[in-house]
Amino acid sequence: METNTKTLLIKMFEEWSGEEARSWVMLPPSGSYREYYRIAGRTKSAMGVYNADQKENDAFLSFSDHFKSKNLPVPEIYKRDDQACIYLQEDLGDVTLYSFLQGVRKDKDFPEELLIFYRLTISRLVEFQIKGGDGLDFNKCYPRQAFDRQSMLWDLHYFKYYFLKLARVPFDEQALEDDYHRLIDFLLEVDHDYFLYRDFQSRNIMVVDDEPYFIDYQGGRKGALQYDLASLLYDAKADIPEEVRIQLLNFYMQELKKFKAVDEHDFKVHYYGYVLIRIMQAMGAYGFRGFYEKKEHFLKSIPFAIDNLQLLLKNIDFRIELPALFDVLKKITESEDLKTIGQANETLTVSISSFSYKRGIPVDVSGNGGGFVFDCRAIHNPGRYPEYKDKTGKDKEVIAFFAKEPEMEAFLKDVYSMVDKSVEKYISRGFNNLMVNFGCTGGQHRSVFSAEKLANHLRHKYKLNIVLKHVEQDMKKR
Repeated sequence: METNTKTLLIKMFEEWSGEEARSWVMLPPSGSYREYYRIAGRTKSAMGVYNADQKENDAFLSFSDHFKSKNLPVPEIYKRDDQACIYLQEDLGDVTLYSFLQGVRKDKDFPEELLIFYRLTISRLVEFQIKGGDGLDFNKCYPRQAFDRQSMLWDLHYFKYYFLKLARVPFDEQALEDDYHRLIDFLLEVDHDYFLYRDFQSRNIMVVDDEPYFIDYQGGRKGALQYDLASLLYDAKADIPEEVRIQLLNFYMQELKKFKAVDEHDFKVHYYGYVLIRIMQAMGAYGFRGFYEKKEHFLKSIPFAIDNLQLLLKNIDFRIELPALFDVLKKITESEDLKTIGQANETLTVSISSFSYKRGIPVDVSGNGGGFVFDCRAIHNPGRYPEYKDKTGKDKEVIAFFAKEPEMEAFLKDVYSMVDKSVEKYISRGFNNLMVNFGCTGGQHRSVFSAEKLANHLRHKYKLNIVLKHVEQDMKKR
């Protein structure tokens, strides 16, 4: 992001908060091209957002104002600058439903506290769909006003070209296209005049004071009720047990009846059709982000999606004949390569970086998130002395300097203790990425020395793939 945009976001924050911006942290990228920055002052914080797609911004900001007017749980929009494609929104923290789920689950169990939160989320979803759609300006929807035939074809072609083609799954193009239209005819039999969130999954639901808050609804449009429930309950990596899905589906029906009369049998028959198209859309996204863009963590969702697909094909009567489509889906569920893709127990990669706090903390591009950031600024700084000004933490003179500093030795001892525990846990659980950052004032002496020492320590103690970067030094070489 250009420096000018950063300056504008900081100015926007300071005007809104009345406080000086003391910290600026870029959040790890996700499945979109938007950029998020947490900006904090003395007592207040907010999320600064940059998105070059102004129509998408218009949809999100317009929907946010409307949902807030309906007392629905969404972030408040503080300020916006349409010309610069930036806005400032409420900081809802870092705990998503997905991270909450990962924290409380053990193996395949689904504890009661998680079930309670899912019920609460479903209650809010029904309000979103009914109350949120009432009076909403669907002309603001982007890229399309409704999840109609055209939208469905886009999703099905996404699956065909980015999953089937890239995964080399053979298919009869015309026969598959004919089945696509038969499936769409079936899906459009139901009422589709409600607000459809579009990407209602565990990473777009925040946990704030034990309440669900919803984000990333800028792709919302008019559509059927079944789609968002399918998105939530068949969220691939959430891996919800089937008996819990059935229980939550029945709970959804109870909540929906508070607002309207429902034919449960007809709703459920079409619901599983929407589960099918949602799984296919998600697999198209995994193919695009994983096979095409080479983002490994998207590939790891494929085996979970295949499990869902296998369960669906085995247990559900879809009431329509889709021979070419079901043949393709059967080939996917029988592919050993696809069922194990991204799941191999690869060597843990530990990315270690030194950086200057003037430029901000490096972003974890692996998609794993978390890791460590160690602040080295409390350690005696050799950069204060002229003889070390042009040296770095890799030079023998600086190494000798720190050899005489007991506080550096004590600091690194604590670092090793904490990082070792995570490395051992990550290895035992088959995780692939861990990030460790060391920051100091200039990113030249203390942080570089610490990063080098940790890399050396880990190389001698564990079988790892170490990626070592010195951000400030790399910038100077360019």
